[in-house]
Amino acid sequence: MKRRTFLLGGAVSPFWIVRGAERRPNILLIITDQQSWDALSCRIGPRYLKTPNMDSLAATGTFFRRAYCANPLCVPSRTSMFTGRYPPETGVQINDTTPIDHNRFPAMGTLFKQAGYSTVYFGKWHLPFPEARRETHGFDVVNPGRLKGDTAVAAAAAGFLREKPREPFLAVVSLVNPHDICQWARGEPLPNGDIGAPPPPDQCPPLRTNHAPQKNEPDIMTLMRRSYQSSPMFPVGNFTPGKWRQYIWAYYRLVEKVDGLIGNVLDGLRRAGLEERTVVVLLADHGDCQGAHGWNQKTVFYEEAARVPLIISYKGVTRPSVSDRLVHTGVDLIPTLLSFASLPAPKELPGLSLYETAVGKKVADPRSYLVVCNKMVQGAPVEGRVPMPEGRMVRSQRYKYCIYSEGERRESLVDLEKDPGEMVNLAADPAYQDILRKHRAMLAEWARAVGDKAGLL
Repeated sequence: MKRRTFLLGGAVSPFWIVRGAERRPNILLIITDQQSWDALSCRIGPRYLKTPNMDSLAATGTFFRRAYCANPLCVPSRTSMFTGRYPPETGVQINDTTPIDHNRFPAMGTLFKQAGYSTVYFGKWHLPFPEARRETHGFDVVNPGRLKGDTAVAAAAAGFLREKPREPFLAVVSLVNPHDICQWARGEPLPNGDIGAPPPPDQCPPLRTNHAPQKNEPDIMTLMRRSYQSSPMFPVGNFTPGKWRQYIWAYYRLVEKVDGLIGNVLDGLRRAGLEERTVVVLLADHGDCQGAHGWNQKTVFYEEAARVPLIISYKGVTRPSVSDRLVHTGVDLIPTLLSFASLPAPKELPGLSLYETAVGKKVADPRSYLVVCNKMVQGAPVEGRVPMPEGRMVRSQRYKYCIYSEGERRESLVDLEKDPGEMVNLAADPAYQDILRKHRAMLAEWARAVGDKAGLL
C-alpha cells in the first residue's frame, strides 16, 4: 500500500496518510471554547449573530438543546469528555493538567487507536495527558508543526482532510474562540485577532433578561461575585449596562470568527469527498455567562455557563431535528462516538450513547437527571490555601438544584419551566420542600454511584 506524507507548512509530519478502503465512518470532532448553548444564529436568529457554518451542521443533524458540560471550566470539562468519566472519578476539578493514570482512565484517542482508527488532534490541548507521550492519549499526532492560533489550527485541519487521510480516522479540531472574550473584558489584545471597536451600546444586542442577581441566591454566589470582580482577571464589577451590551456584541463577533474557521474545516471535508463517510460532532467545553446575574466567564452553574451546544451531523444518516433529552457531554460523548463506529463502550464508562436519537429513532429520554460539578476557582491549587469552595448541580427534567460547601444559605432550586432565567431561588419556599428533598436524594444516589466523597449534603 502506497504511503504519502502529510505536508504542513513545508515540514514533514510524522503522520502517514494512506489511501485505504472504506470501513467504519470517520469522526470529525470540533470543539469550541466558552460557547454557550444558544450562541448560534439557528438558536437566537440572525439579527445580532450569524453562524452559517454551525447552522449548516444543525440543518443536517440533531441539535441537543439540553446538553450540559461536566464542569463549567476548561480542563475538568475536557478531561471528562476525553475519558468518559465524571470529575470526582478522575480527580480533575480545576484547571490543573497534572497527568492522571492513563491506564485507569484510557483516553478517547487510545480507544479509537486500538480499534484501528488513525487519530490526529489539532488545536488547544488542556488535558491531563502529556502531549508528547502518545501512549498516554492515543493520538498519532498532536498539533503537527507546533500550531499556534485558531487560524493555523483550522488551516492545518482543512489541509489534513484535503489530503484524504487513511480511513477510518478520528480527527479532533479544538478551537479557542470565543474564549478571547476573557481578554476583551480586560482590555487586552485578543490572541486570535482583533474584532474592531464596538458600536454605541444602543446599537448592540440587549442585556440578557436575567442580568440581575438571583433572588435569594446562595451566599457563596454573592461572595464569589464580589471576590471575582475585585480581581483584575474579572474587571466587570463597574461595567455599566451599556458596557455589558458591548461585551455581548464582542462575544458574538468572536463566535462569528470561530464559525468562519469551522467553515474552512468543513470545506476541506467536502473538497476531499469525505462528507458522506464522516460523522461531524460540534460541541463546546463550557459556556460564558455574558452578564447573566452580573457574571462573566464560567465556573458557575447558570445555564449560560454550564449548558453547551451539541450537534451531531452525518450526511445521509442524520436528519434535521432538535432533541430535548438530557445530555451530559462529559460522559456521553465517548459512548456516542463508539456507537457510530459500531464499537462497544468499555463497561466502566457511565455515560449513555446518543446514537439512536441522532439518527432519528424515537426513544424516551433514558435519564431522569444529570449532575454537574464545580469548584469556585479557575487556577491551580496553592499550597497552604484553605479548601476551595465547591458545588454540585442536579438538572432534572424540570428543575435545577444546586448545593455548595460554604455559606448559611447553601442550596438553590429553580423551576426552569417557569423561570428559565433562574431568577428566583425556591429552596426555602415551603411549597417546594418535597421537590427539594427529591433532588437531594438524586444527588445522594449519584454520589454513591460514582464515589463522590464531597459530602455536600
